[in-house]
Amino acid sequence: MARLSVELHRYFFEEERPSQVNLSQILALAGERIFGFLFVVLSLPSALPLPAPGYSVPFGILLFVLAVQLVIGAKSPWLPPRLANHPIALKQLQGILKTGIPWLKRIEAIARPRLSYICTSLTGRVVIGCAIALMAISMMIPIPGTNTLPAMGIFVTGFGLLEDDGAISLLGLVLCLLGAILSTSILVALYFGSTSLIDWLRSSF
Repeated sequence: MARLSVELHRYFFEEERPSQVNLSQILALAGERIFGFLFVVLSLPSALPLPAPGYSVPFGILLFVLAVQLVIGAKSPWLPPRLANHPIALKQLQGILKTGIPWLKRIEAIARPRLSYICTSLTGRVVIGCAIALMAISMMIPIPGTNTLPAMGIFVTGFGLLEDDGAISLLGLVLCLLGAILSTSILVALYFGSTSLIDWLRSSF
């Protein structure tokens, strides 16, 4: 099967498409790699150095739903019809892919099947699913700094799953850990900062 970057470029740039597409139309590209494919595609807009606004919450919800299905051992994913059929402007998606495909190619250049049991064993898929679920929750938090690094963790972990490359998935899990630490630190700082402000206001009045 062709590399993901090649398939995405062919589907969205070389073939004629309507002005709007949806996820259900894209699933045919995935074949047997559907979970890894969806993790990569859905995390890509938020994982880019210049994230596309408006995708983190809806795609975070979808990523969480998919991660839970991976944990419970589903062989093929189920997506809520309303989200799967929600229209996405083709030009907007092409703009994201123009930035994202070069990053995909860089990872594809070093990806190969290795430590595959991390991606194929029940234990490995449960660990990957739990990590992605936590990062998806972080993506849904509407606070700057809690989206990009978690999305990068999902992107890299999902890419390893897509290519049966356990080494890349391990790297993605490290990014997920860093994303969890960063998001937790931001939330703790905001909590104690707001608590201090409330205490100051109370003492002032």
